[in-house]
Amino acid sequence: MEHNLKVLIVDDEVQIRRLIKVSLEGHGYVVFDAPTGKSAIDSAIMQKPEVILLDLGLPDIDGKEVIRRIREWSDTPIIILSARDQEEEKIQALDAGANDYLTKPFGVGELMARIRVCLRAVREPQDDEVLDLGELKIDLGKHTVLFANNRIKLTPIQYNLLVYMAKNVGKVLTHRQLLKEVWGVDGNEIQYVRVYVGQLRQKIEPDPSRPRYIITESGIGYRMMFE
Repeated sequence: MEHNLKVLIVDDEVQIRRLIKVSLEGHGYVVFDAPTGKSAIDSAIMQKPEVILLDLGLPDIDGKEVIRRIREWSDTPIIILSARDQEEEKIQALDAGANDYLTKPFGVGELMARIRVCLRAVREPQDDEVLDLGELKIDLGKHTVLFANNRIKLTPIQYNLLVYMAKNVGKVLTHRQLLKEVWGVDGNEIQYVRVYVGQLRQKIEPDPSRPRYIITESGIGYRMMFE
């Protein structure tokens, strides 16, 4: 049970807000809601929630613009809840700064799991020297990587890609985000990302053909998952 953690629900449909609110309160969350983009931004400023659940189809401001405005001053995890299931919509929302995306209709259990992942990621102790994700340990000072206590040799690009994904564990990262952060280019050379992700999987996945740690988000990008 989560206690006293604040969640902001942003959706113009009263019934959806009510359903999610009841479910979250049953798990111990403190819930606020907003029906419009403007009221969502105001609530985010005033209430300082730990997680924001945001519908893209709002009556006044498009959800992607709400994300961009909140990201000007806050890193609060944002999970998109939307009936829009086109890949391009998901990519644009994630590129704007959303952490995750659920397409309506969705199960309450899945929503709770996504919230827990977001919260766990932001609560990870921030160590300037070592990223510790259980079996995966990255020493940022020494530029060394251990997986299951075995030293893993990586090229500079492989290392930078792994570090960026590890720093954003649990978050969906688009191809464009990865290209910009790891390669320093703003383009659509998706094949670069696929090749290097494939190389990383060969080095850290028990079965690279059935990855457990670097998960493909079809048509969008990747998500790193570690317990």
